[in-house]
Amino acid sequence: MANALLERLRCMNRIVAMMIGVILLACAAFVLADIILRKLGSSLGGTDEISGYVMAIVTSWGMGFALLELSHVRIDILRGRAGQLGRSLFDLFSMTVLSATITLIAIRCWPVVARSLANDSRANTPLETPLALVQVPWFIGWAWFAIVAWLTLVAAILLIARGEFEQSEAAIGAFGEAENL
Repeated sequence: MANALLERLRCMNRIVAMMIGVILLACAAFVLADIILRKLGSSLGGTDEISGYVMAIVTSWGMGFALLELSHVRIDILRGRAGQLGRSLFDLFSMTVLSATITLIAIRCWPVVARSLANDSRANTPLETPLALVQVPWFIGWAWFAIVAWLTLVAAILLIARGEFEQSEAAIGAFGEAENL
């Protein structure tokens, strides 16, 4: 069950990562078109604002993918000196703290989104972008990251409870620089 859950999460996050890539490519094309137009004496305008919005959205959505690919940075001085069980306990502690922190971030994001929705808030820029248009996908990305983190933690707990330490480490472990060479 734990391995199936992790594989399902990886599959879903690969799809998310592909969509993020397409969005980033479209944003880059938009910025490039604006640069070319500026050389010709015109401009689309707002590329800095729009690219900032895109970065906020894709970052929140990309975090779940990075988690499952073990791409988040972790200081693992003590973990590296521990045995299999000790490493697993450090990994569980790390995932618990990460899951709780991301959940808190997602919870704290909601009032920002709710206020923008209630007030029909707009950016204080020439584009006057409706903030909810940006904040809703941004918030959902943080919520998705929290869900992925908690489900990954549950899968790791199940693996450790069954004594499958290597599979747990492959799911939530940390790899030092020496291991990546």
